[in-house]
Amino acid sequence: MPTRDDYEPGRPSWVDLGTSDPAAARAFYGELFGWSADVDPRPEAGGYAQFMRDGKPVAGCGPLFVEGMPPAWTSYVATADADATAKVAADLGGTVVTEPFDVLDAGRMAALAAPDGSVIGVWQAKAHKGAALVNEPGSWQWNQLLTRDKAAADAFYAPLFGWQLRSHPQWGEYWSLGDGEVTGVSELGPEAPAEVPAHWQVVFTVEDAEATLARAGELGGSALGPTAPWGPGGRFGTIADPQGATFGVLSLPASG
Repeated sequence: MPTRDDYEPGRPSWVDLGTSDPAAARAFYGELFGWSADVDPRPEAGGYAQFMRDGKPVAGCGPLFVEGMPPAWTSYVATADADATAKVAADLGGTVVTEPFDVLDAGRMAALAAPDGSVIGVWQAKAHKGAALVNEPGSWQWNQLLTRDKAAADAFYAPLFGWQLRSHPQWGEYWSLGDGEVTGVSELGPEAPAEVPAHWQVVFTVEDAEATLARAGELGGSALGPTAPWGPGGRFGTIADPQGATFGVLSLPASG
């Protein structure tokens, strides 16, 4: 479903970038994915922008609000009650990194750290429902948890969001909500430096992963290794933007 206007609780609904240089990030992603940026002019919005494609919001971008925090993409899961979800997270052994608060008229959010160290946002929608265009080239496709402790992650995320851990012979392990898959999960391999924490990787759909990695380099980003196979006919690669935030890109064979 490429266009959406609502997300059920437990389903990822939004991704945004916290960065040390929002203007440079808007230029980089605009060139890479064909996005425009709609910057909220209200002072209380803090310079937050929505990335737009075909007139629809696909992701967000804003400044870092905590000194020393590295630039990073954050994934958000829809919830009917951010306060209740934060309480359950604490009861499950997680940490409420950012207490629930209202984001103007857009919604209410909180940031939660799981026992494995990964951090995820929860989003209680009001005016802003989430990404309105997904699974199309130049839009958000998937979220993948990279962790050193899948058991601890599952013991936290499954009861928090109503997910069930499943396995696919081609795609590997993933969490489902009802009959549909919602996120992937995989181990951080031995090649990952010890200082790299468990984290959620945001993945965007592109027409050609190889070409996107090359273009990112031309724009001041860097490819973190070559592309790799993804399922039947797909290619996946990881990019660091000029400020250091990392994300994945995925190209899939044309259907039909």
